[in-house]
Amino acid sequence: MSARQDWERRIGLPSDRPLTGATALPPPDGLTATPGTAHVHLDWQPVDGALGYLVHRATEADGLFEPLDHLGGDVLAVPHPPYADTLVEPGATYHYKVATWTDGGAGELSAPVHAGQDPDGSRAVTVTVGADAEPSALPDVWRRMIGAEHLSLLVWDGPGPGGSDVAAEYAEALAIMRDEIGVRTVRAHGTFLPETVSVRPDGSFDFAGLDEVYDRFLATGLKPVVELSFIPAELAEDPDYTVFEYHARVSVPREWDRWGDLVRELTVHLRNRYGADEVATWEFEVWNEANLAVFWSGTQEDYHRLYEIAAREIKAVDPRIRVGGPASAAAGWVGDLLAHCRAHDVPVDFVSTHTYGNAPLDLRPLTSSFAALTGRPEPEILWTEWGVTPTHFNPVSDAVFSAPFVLRGMKSALASTDCLAYWVCSDQFEELGWPPRLLHGGFGLLTVGNLRKPRFWALYLLSRLAGGRVPATCTGDGGGSLVEALATRIEDTVDVLVWNGTLDQSKVDGAPGLDRDVTVEVTGLAPGTYTVASARVDEHHANIARSWAALGGGDWPDDEQWITLRATDTLPIEYLAEVVVGDDGVARTAVELPMPGIRSLRLTRS
Repeated sequence: MSARQDWERRIGLPSDRPLTGATALPPPDGLTATPGTAHVHLDWQPVDGALGYLVHRATEADGLFEPLDHLGGDVLAVPHPPYADTLVEPGATYHYKVATWTDGGAGELSAPVHAGQDPDGSRAVTVTVGADAEPSALPDVWRRMIGAEHLSLLVWDGPGPGGSDVAAEYAEALAIMRDEIGVRTVRAHGTFLPETVSVRPDGSFDFAGLDEVYDRFLATGLKPVVELSFIPAELAEDPDYTVFEYHARVSVPREWDRWGDLVRELTVHLRNRYGADEVATWEFEVWNEANLAVFWSGTQEDYHRLYEIAAREIKAVDPRIRVGGPASAAAGWVGDLLAHCRAHDVPVDFVSTHTYGNAPLDLRPLTSSFAALTGRPEPEILWTEWGVTPTHFNPVSDAVFSAPFVLRGMKSALASTDCLAYWVCSDQFEELGWPPRLLHGGFGLLTVGNLRKPRFWALYLLSRLAGGRVPATCTGDGGGSLVEALATRIEDTVDVLVWNGTLDQSKVDGAPGLDRDVTVEVTGLAPGTYTVASARVDEHHANIARSWAALGGGDWPDDEQWITLRATDTLPIEYLAEVVVGDDGVARTAVELPMPGIRSLRLTRS
C-alpha cells in the first residue's frame, strides 16, 4: 500500500473518542436572513462563551435541517456572524437555524428564518473608512509563524521535483517569507526523524543531524517551533506504525521514561549549543494531531501522558521555555488538555490546534476559563496549522479562490488568536510524494521554483498595511459576509484592503453573480489632492496559474518558460484617478471586485 493510500484510509479515523465537552449553550437570538444577489446573508447575536456557530438549512419549513457544508472545512462551524450562504439556487426559498458551538459540539437550534436569493439585487457594496479615528494596533497574527515541510530539507542532497535544488529553494522560500511577509518563526514536523536524531548502541542520543539542520535554519534569522515529533524506532512500541513517504513513526513510546529522557536531553542539548537565553524564546509543541489515528497509535489518555512528561521535563531544565499542545486536528482536544493540566497541575503556556477550509474558531472561552479556575496566566492560542484545504494535491491551493480566503481567516483571527500559521510556505513538500508538476495543488504559498501563488500575494498585501488600524465597515449586497475590508492610517496615508470571497468551494472557479461593484469611501481626511495606488489579485492579475496556462501549461517549464514566469511573478501597482478632497474630508473611489478577488488602495496626500 502506498503512503497516499494509507493516508486516505486512516485520515478520517479518530484515534480515540474525545472526553465530554462543555455544557451546551443556548442558541443565538436575533437570527435574520436577508436576500442578496446569488446568496443569502445571515446574521445573529453572539452568545457569551461560544467558540462558534453551526448554520443549518432545510428546503422546507418542516424539513430536515442539516449543517451547511461549504465543501472545504474539517470544522463546519464558523467563529462569528455574518455568514453568506452561496449554495443557493434561483427561485428557491431556504429555511435556516443556527446552533451555538462549544467544545462539546453543537447545542440546540435557534428559531427558524427563511429567505431566497434576490434576482434583482444591486451588487453594490460600500466600504466606509474612518480615517480620523484614533489608530489602534493591528495584531500581526500572520507573521508570528509559518508552516514548512520537515527542516531536514535544508540538507537534502537528492534530486528535486522538476530538476530543482530542494535545499537551496527551501532556504530561499523561508527567506522570502521572512523578508516579504515578516514571518518570525517556523513550525515543521519531524524533530525526531532518523536523519536528525538517532539512538546509539549504549542508549544515548545522537543529535548531530539535528545540529546540522538547526545550524542552517538559525542562520536565516528565523526561530524554530520545536515540534516534539515523531518518535525514534528504538523508543517506539510499534516501530512499523508510520505515516508519510518518509515513514515518520507515530507510535506510543515503548518505555515512557525513555520519552522523558529524549525530551530532557534534547532541551539540554539545544540550550548548550545555541544558548539558554535564545532557546528560552522558542516554543516547544508536543506532537502533531494525536486525535487522528493516522498520527497516533494510542488513546487520548496516552497523549495526556506524553504531553505531561514532556512539559515537566522541559520546565525542569528551564522554566522559561514555553510549552503547549495538543497540536490537534480540527480544533479537537483543546478543552480536554486544559482540563488535564488543571487537574494535575501540568504546565501549559499555549494551546495549539489546526483547522482547514474555514476561519478558526474562538477558543478564548476555554483559555479564560482555565485562567479563572487556576489563577494561572491565560495560555496563548496558537493555530499552528491553517489553510484553505486539508487535502493534498487539491487544485484550490493554486487558485485565486484561496487568496480572499486567507484574508477572511486572518481578519477573523485578529481579536481571538495570538497566531494563525499558514500551512505551508513552499511546495518543496514530501509528505505523500514530491510534486509531479509545477501546479499540482500543493500546500505551498510558493511553487517549486518559488513563484508566488495568489495566497502569497494576499499575505503580502496584508503585510503592506502601514500604520495603525482604523474602522472599515462594509454595507450593501454581501457587505460583511462576502465583501470585507481592513484599513490603516499613518500620517497622510490611508491603506484600504478589500476582498470578495466565500467559504463555498463549489465556487472555486468564480461565480459572476457574486462579483461586486465596490465604492470605497474614506472620511476624516485633510483637504487636498490624493494619489490612489492600487493592486489587484484576481483571475487576470497576480495569478501564476493564468501565466502558466498562457505558456501552454504542462508539467514543468523549460528554461525560457522559467524566465518568462519569473518576469511575470510580480504584483504591479496601477494608479487610479486622483481624488480631490474638499472641506467635507471625504474621498470616494469606485472599483470592480470579482469573486474571488482582492483590491488594495493606498491614498496618499500629495
